[in-house]
Amino acid sequence: MDLHERIKRYREASIRAIDYTTGFQLPDGGYIWDGYVENAFHKQGYSWILGGRFTEAHRLMDWAKANRLMPDGQLKNYLGDVYKTTWFALSAQRLGRFDLSFPVWNYLLSLQAPSGGFPRYANHDMARTVSTGLTGIAALTFGNIQVARQAAQFCIDIFDAQPDETRFYCHMTHEGQVVTEHDDPPALFVDKALPKQIYYELGVPMLLLCNVYRATGEAVYLEYAGKYLDAHLNCHEDNMAFVFSGKSALAAALYYQFTDDERGRDAALQFCDFCLETQLPDGSWIDRDKDPDELMYYVDHAACFTVWLMEIAMTLESKAALTPANAT
Repeated sequence: MDLHERIKRYREASIRAIDYTTGFQLPDGGYIWDGYVENAFHKQGYSWILGGRFTEAHRLMDWAKANRLMPDGQLKNYLGDVYKTTWFALSAQRLGRFDLSFPVWNYLLSLQAPSGGFPRYANHDMARTVSTGLTGIAALTFGNIQVARQAAQFCIDIFDAQPDETRFYCHMTHEGQVVTEHDDPPALFVDKALPKQIYYELGVPMLLLCNVYRATGEAVYLEYAGKYLDAHLNCHEDNMAFVFSGKSALAAALYYQFTDDERGRDAALQFCDFCLETQLPDGSWIDRDKDPDELMYYVDHAACFTVWLMEIAMTLESKAALTPANAT
C-alpha cells in the first residue's frame, strides 16, 4: 500500500472516530451526563475541528463558557489539571474562541515553575514533562515564544539530568532536580525495557522541541528532539504501537519533515497502522489489557487518536508533496 492510500485510510478512521464522539454530545452542546466524568471534554473540540465539525465544536464551547469557565480562568471540576486544561485552551484557540482561550491561558501562565516547567496539577510542587510539553506548545499558539523556550529548556534540562539510561524520569523539582524513587518512592518513570509504558512523557517534549525549532530555526531544539526520538525508539518494541504512543508518533513525523530521518516517518506510520488494526467497529478504541471497560476510555482514545491520525496525515502528505521520491 503506498503512502497516499495509507493516509486516505487514516483520515477515514478519524472520521469514524469523530462520528462516534459527536454522537454523545447533548442537546445543550454539553458533554457531561450521568455516570460520565466531569473533566473529560478537553480533547473533543480539537478533534472535531480537524474533521470539519465546527458547529459541534462551537456548541461545546458555548456550553463550556456558560457552565464551566470560572472567573480566574479555571474550568469547573477540572481540579487544577494542567494537562487537560491546556488541551481545552488549544481547542478554543484553534477554533478562534478567544473568549475562552485567553482567560484559560492566563490561568495556565500563572502556574509556570521557576524551572520553566509546568506541574501536572496546580498544587504540585514538581513540574512534569507531559504537562510542560503541551503547555509549551500552547504558548506558541498564543505567541508567547519566551514561555515556549523556557518550557523547551526544561525538557532539555530534564533529559540531560537523567540518572539512569534504562529509565526516563518524568518529574523535576522547581530547583531543577530530577525526582527518582530515592526521593519519592512512587516516582513516575518510563521503564525502557517493559511494554505499555507512558510513552507520551517522551513524546510530548519531543513534540514541543520540534515546534520550537520550527518557530525559531535554532538547531539545539532539533538536536534534542532527535535525542528524545532515540530514547523513545530504545524503549520496548511496542513503543510506537500502544495507546500512549500517538504524541510521540506526531513528533516523529515532524522530525522526519525537518530532517529526512526515515526512522521518524516509519515510527509515525507504525502508530497509524496500529490505530487501523485496533479500531473497533463503532469508531472507538480500547486497550483491554490496560483500560477499564468504561465509556470514558473509549471516548478519550477516539478523540485523541483522531488528532494524531489527522495531524500525522497532514504532516506526511505535505512532506511527500515536497519530496515525491520519498512517498513510499
